[in-house]
Amino acid sequence: MITVEDARLLLFDLVSPLESETVGLADAAGRVLVQDVTATRDQPPFAASSMDGYALKSTEVELHAMFKVIGESAAGRRFEGPVGPGQAVRIFTGAPVPEGADFVVIQEDTERRGDLLTISDQPGPKSNIRPAGVDFTSGTKINAPRNLRPEDIALIAAMNIANVPVTRKPKIALISTGDELVMPGETPGPDQIIASNTFGLKALLENAGALVRILPIAKDTVASLETAFGLAEGADLVVTIGGASVGEYDLVADVSEALGMERSFYKIRMRPGKPLMAGRLGKTAMVGLPGNPVSAMVCGYLFLLPMVRRMLGVEQVLTPFRHARLSEPIGKNGPREHYMRAVLDDRGIRACSDQDSSLLSVLAQANALLVRAPHDPARSAGNEVRYLPI
Repeated sequence: MITVEDARLLLFDLVSPLESETVGLADAAGRVLVQDVTATRDQPPFAASSMDGYALKSTEVELHAMFKVIGESAAGRRFEGPVGPGQAVRIFTGAPVPEGADFVVIQEDTERRGDLLTISDQPGPKSNIRPAGVDFTSGTKINAPRNLRPEDIALIAAMNIANVPVTRKPKIALISTGDELVMPGETPGPDQIIASNTFGLKALLENAGALVRILPIAKDTVASLETAFGLAEGADLVVTIGGASVGEYDLVADVSEALGMERSFYKIRMRPGKPLMAGRLGKTAMVGLPGNPVSAMVCGYLFLLPMVRRMLGVEQVLTPFRHARLSEPIGKNGPREHYMRAVLDDRGIRACSDQDSSLLSVLAQANALLVRAPHDPARSAGNEVRYLPI
């Protein structure tokens, strides 16, 4: 058995950053920017009013000063011509400031009768003008790699960039194995259960940016598993769930090796999730997860998510450990690193009372994995511990 740290390093050797593709801006949210993008214009492209009011010369701004209104500047429709001494232009928020004006008196500080404008209240020192290029200028870059948030999409749109270079989404094939499994919505037999891991992992990996296919359940026969592997052709990563242990019906290792898999490792010194296998089928990475629901999901967080991030070219592929204080005591740990389902709240962190690796209901209540080192001693409430958010 190898450590979690060693397993991660070996898994990273199985995958590498994928090639790029160009997508329309409307489809770029959540994708990973793979090349720098550059603004093609200033924003704003002209000095613009930040308020509704009147544009005039700052040297003439004083209480009770009077001006002749000579026109109007609106967003998308500027006033053509200069503003001279004793003149003002009605202006609206976002509109270009006319030539010769360098101050906008807000409308609340003025009185107007026909074309005659009077400053009725003392204006403050603020000019109420946004200079050209105050947001960004032509040539400003958004640097890659970067996971594109909605805020980034808005910025790229303002930069007048319609198409965005992003990393291609990793293609992942999920294969659940076992005669005991049926799909959600089907009627299970008396000795069957519902395939749940596949759907939890699909949600987890797609949320990270992967393109995930759920393949038909593979029965515990060589022919069924061979068919499933054939359907996974073209995937960047094949993930099997169940069948990776050493039981009489655990055939994944034998079938995959017969198909040419070069094994990287088998078994990790951790709980839950010890019977994890990984290797390569030609150019395709393969990971065989344990069948217990919690084990599969925990391995998804610890191993599959970092692999997806590496394929996407994300700089930080590993979720950093965080620290919190125990709100309840915990007993000593055994010889394997333990990732305990836990609840983090304003009182601290506490391990869930039942750590059975088959209990999805406990995993659904948890929002953290409390990390225990091998042979970690019993710890009292108030002790600081490491955890991973989930």
